[in-house]
Amino acid sequence: MSIAVEAVGWLGSALCLGAYLLASTGRVSGASTLYHAMNFTGGAALAVNVWWHGAYPATLLEICWALIGLVALI
Repeated sequence: MSIAVEAVGWLGSALCLGAYLLASTGRVSGASTLYHAMNFTGGAALAVNVWWHGAYPATLLEICWALIGLVALI
């Protein structure tokens, strides 16, 4: 299970950083569905990873990150 949690964490990091990179370089609008979907998915994935490791302040941050992305998608 820990290998899966690590993979989820790496995927979440890549998605959040990728969304930031794409928006910062003007390749994707910060208001686009893709941007918000990447942030929602990345935040949720990172929340799983940091919760697994007992990093509860970071878990709260990532849950909020994911919720902001989700609300923007709706």
